[in-house]
Amino acid sequence: MLFQVGGQGSRPTFFEMAAAQQLPASLRAALTYSIGVLALRRPFLHKLLDFEDESFALLMLVLESHTLRTTDASFSESLYGLRRRPANITAKIDDTAAATAGGGSLRRRQKILSVVFLVVLPYMKSKLHSIYNREREARLQATLWGDENGGYDDGRGDYSPLSTPTSDAGASVTMRITKRVQKIVGFCYPWLHASTEGLQFAYQMLYLLDATGYYSLALHALGIHVCRATGQELMDMSSRISKMRNRERERLRGPQWLKTLQGALLSCTYTVLDYAQTGLIAAVFFFKMMEWWYQSAEERMSAPTVYPPPPPPPPPKVQKDGIPLPPDRTICPLCSQKRVNPSVVTVSGFAFCYACIFKYITQYKRCPVTLMPATVDQIRRLFHDV
Repeated sequence: MLFQVGGQGSRPTFFEMAAAQQLPASLRAALTYSIGVLALRRPFLHKLLDFEDESFALLMLVLESHTLRTTDASFSESLYGLRRRPANITAKIDDTAAATAGGGSLRRRQKILSVVFLVVLPYMKSKLHSIYNREREARLQATLWGDENGGYDDGRGDYSPLSTPTSDAGASVTMRITKRVQKIVGFCYPWLHASTEGLQFAYQMLYLLDATGYYSLALHALGIHVCRATGQELMDMSSRISKMRNRERERLRGPQWLKTLQGALLSCTYTVLDYAQTGLIAAVFFFKMMEWWYQSAEERMSAPTVYPPPPPPPPPKVQKDGIPLPPDRTICPLCSQKRVNPSVVTVSGFAFCYACIFKYITQYKRCPVTLMPATVDQIRRLFHDV
């Protein structure tokens, strides 16, 4: 069943929506990896990694606002040729008239709330997750070290805000409030996380089974359906963006030199935003390629190297003063009888009767054939006489 919205394109498949939802995480991993590599030569870039959540949220705020404003789609959805449409279009309007009137476009409120759901809420969830992890580590250390006040030492001799007891009269109000908030987050976040993930899973399953047209709870709350862009929309997009930018240039005020400067800045901004998608997708591709390359190199280095078996050691040299070896290998060189309870001397490898070799080594402390020093501890029993 194809889902039609206001005469626009068909409903995207579940895998298209899943890929679009997964793209920001891949983009973040690629940017973090790239900045980490560059920080090896430029240490000041470590500050970006210290504020990774804020830096990525600011970048996505710019990208999501730009793509929603120009294409009525999120950053990742626009890469897959998808568009967002209001779900409450019930009037049967001719496609041309609807396009002219703009009836299929998102309202301003829906665009703003889309940015909130795409950028602000994921950022807040990331910060709550980090607070929950700190609180959990504090509880774990308090359990291990028996600190009933929940304090923990960070390994540098300093105590974190969690280590200040609530009974301390000198604790500031801000510190007490911070600790109380962290405890509340530590208690509530698992339930909140489980609820949101469960609802997301339920919506995805219903979308996969064609039971609903909403892929997520956020889209349902905003009253927005995601559909494929039509060919006409893709063709009209460039003219729409050009008209929008021309109107922005016409609104410039001030002297001529100021208008020229503002126009140059706007042109640079437009160029950066236009090529941001291509550059970021290239960064994701480069990151995946480097990840595969280093993973393959590690596998090659960790894989056991198969070498040919080493040649056997040369046979021990029979000394002239030693006891000669009989032609029959089943005969003991000491008693010249068939070996009984055969045993070998490890220093030479020759086999004898156990009683014979034990007596000889006990008396002479050497191998009877090679005359190499030996002890009774170097006698080993042979269970298969050859």
